[in-house]
Amino acid sequence: MGARELHAHLKSGATTVCRCWAVTRRDGQVFGFTDHDRDLGFDGILCRAETGLTSSALQQTTGLSVDNAETVGALSHGSVTEADLLAGRFDGAGVLAWLVNWMDPGERLLQFRGTLGEITHAGGRFRAELRGLTEALNQPQGRVYQRDCQAVLGDGKCGLDLSDGSFSVERPVGSVTDRQAFGFTGLAAYADRWFEQGRLVVLSGTARGSIGVVKNDRLAAGARTVELWEALGPEIAAGDLVRLEAGCDRRAETCRLKFGNLRNFRGFPHLPGEDWLSAYPATTKANDGGSLWE
Repeated sequence: MGARELHAHLKSGATTVCRCWAVTRRDGQVFGFTDHDRDLGFDGILCRAETGLTSSALQQTTGLSVDNAETVGALSHGSVTEADLLAGRFDGAGVLAWLVNWMDPGERLLQFRGTLGEITHAGGRFRAELRGLTEALNQPQGRVYQRDCQAVLGDGKCGLDLSDGSFSVERPVGSVTDRQAFGFTGLAAYADRWFEQGRLVVLSGTARGSIGVVKNDRLAAGARTVELWEALGPEIAAGDLVRLEAGCDRRAETCRLKFGNLRNFRGFPHLPGEDWLSAYPATTKANDGGSLWE
């Protein structure tokens, strides 16, 4: 009913419309924004005006093309902080966007439903890509025919229990260098490079919930140094509790020897390599129609 009334309002020639957005993070928190000069509320959502949020023209097409848009805002309100953006708390958040008659918010039209994509920030401002529902169609469906395992360590397909002390451990951070290198003591029971290509998950402190991928894991003289591929966004301090998860390079040999989980391996390790395409008959081998690699 509200959309029909808004259509009639737009046909009147003298319009009082604005844009409103509702962002629902994965932790369930809902944030409302508007480009109007005062707050608007409807459906239990308070859309705040002082956030300095604006949006580019929404691109929508028929068929299965991906709808997209972009929103730009200033980090001027407590609801959106640089720390939350750095921690990835808005990554993949659900987004609803309306065209609203600010004189009567009951007259509105839902123009966009999707998720937040890439988020960048600089100079006290952030820029977020909006991705429509058809974005999911760009993701691979089904299994990919490849040598390496397609499962994520510890997920339902892998079936490995990461709560086992052999594959993960929780420890307070001993030292921190540039939010990227971390020192630990008391982890000598794990072999050198055991956590390489694994994850570091922050469990306490201001960086709680942040996740980093381990680039290097070195054990020397009983002390362990773990370096991430990228520095964590929010600050992490010595004493914060983290969980280190064993690394997996997705090879069948690693699955068998390190994890004892070969029966759940989700790859095809016996696929011939690309050099198989260059194989040719040779006079020194029996050319009887069999494999050229035997």
